[in-house]
Amino acid sequence: MASPITSSTGLGSGLDISGIVKALVQSDTAAKQAQITRQTSNNSAMISGIGALRSALTAYQDAMKKLNDKDAPSFNAFAAKSANDAVIKVTSGNTAVAGEYDIKVNQLATSSKVASQAYTEGAAKSITAGELTIGQGTKSYKLTIGDGATLQSVRDQINKEMGANGISANIVTGKDGTRLVLSSTTTGANTDLKLTGIPELEIDGTKSMATEGAGYITAKTQDAELTIDGLVVNSASNTISNAISGLTFDLVSATPAGGAGTKVSVTANNDGLKTSIQSFVDAYNTLQKAITTLTATSRDENDNLVLGSLTNDPTTRSLLGDVRKVLTEVGAGDQLTTLSQLGINTQKDGTLEFNSTKFDAAMNDKKLGPEVQELFTGTNGIFERMNKAIDPYNATDGSLASRKTNLDKTAKALSDQQEALDRRTESLTESLTRKYVALDTALGKMKAQADQITSFFDAINAQAKKS
Repeated sequence: MASPITSSTGLGSGLDISGIVKALVQSDTAAKQAQITRQTSNNSAMISGIGALRSALTAYQDAMKKLNDKDAPSFNAFAAKSANDAVIKVTSGNTAVAGEYDIKVNQLATSSKVASQAYTEGAAKSITAGELTIGQGTKSYKLTIGDGATLQSVRDQINKEMGANGISANIVTGKDGTRLVLSSTTTGANTDLKLTGIPELEIDGTKSMATEGAGYITAKTQDAELTIDGLVVNSASNTISNAISGLTFDLVSATPAGGAGTKVSVTANNDGLKTSIQSFVDAYNTLQKAITTLTATSRDENDNLVLGSLTNDPTTRSLLGDVRKVLTEVGAGDQLTTLSQLGINTQKDGTLEFNSTKFDAAMNDKKLGPEVQELFTGTNGIFERMNKAIDPYNATDGSLASRKTNLDKTAKALSDQQEALDRRTESLTESLTRKYVALDTALGKMKAQADQITSFFDAINAQAKKS
């Protein structure tokens, strides 16, 4: 470990040893230090720029994903509203037709819930080994019950083997004893559960437990029934999507006896479409502005040119070209095939402009509303093509991730170079300091000898003058 160098002046020579050594070391290392500093600065800026670009791309893709949520469609041409969501909920699609309907829910579709005979032994009740058959409508499932089975172990086996089929079991203990209770998620008439093959577990789901000892608990299964403007509709499910074109009903509860029907209205969703399109435009513009910031040039207070972290970067330029290309491609719709038909146009700075007047004309005059969803979220729609354009760059194994990895390697290499240069600087400083100190010492000795000789001759001269 080299000794620290402090500012010093040679005692023998009067030279500024520290200053001389510093100047010589800087002369030797300055070029390399400048190179490392410049490359480190550029590399750090590039790492920062790649990170910012990936964040902007991810935010844009997240915005498109939100607009493409199938559970909350953002581009429906029609909006449906129920006057009583506690009875019936409604959603609309692009094939709906504006109108109003009066709907009564006469009954909900139900699923099967059955119970076995009651046993006083509780969950430990022993069950005969054999093959248990669980029937439901036209389907039949078989379970092998092994030796030593109990009511509890059968429950566990049913839950393990039948859960994927929507059938579950539990044990309920009441005043008359303990029963195995089975439930199904399948609704509709004639989907009652029936258990055969094991004497203790014989259950006929079409018969009442109250009278037979084993059977359905409350009632047999049934279809949903509703009337739409007086027309009767039956459904095995409480979700009905084929009664009125473009509408899906979720039945929540039956209409109270003697109660009025629920009004369901369907209207054009122009405002909703406008909001969703504006959200897309805003998300794209945010991305465009982020890229512009990363690639822009400017002037500092001394009028020197300042480059952005990704200015002239070929990858960023290629990405921007691929993204912009999607905006100009023709879609596969019948009438609506381009964004410009909806009033969306590219401005000089690369951002998008949304013209509300042109949009309103497209909705009201040209009736293009039903095709908006297909343009954005359909097969090979704008969102799909946008993601295909971005993924090669922003995916976890994309080109930007690869560049980040390479830049990190470069940063490590530059750090290693800096450490090596620091070691050389320290070593050279120590070496030169020792040499100049040795020189100063030698000069000091020579000066002392000269002083002695001078003193000797001065003494002789003084003696000569006296004589």
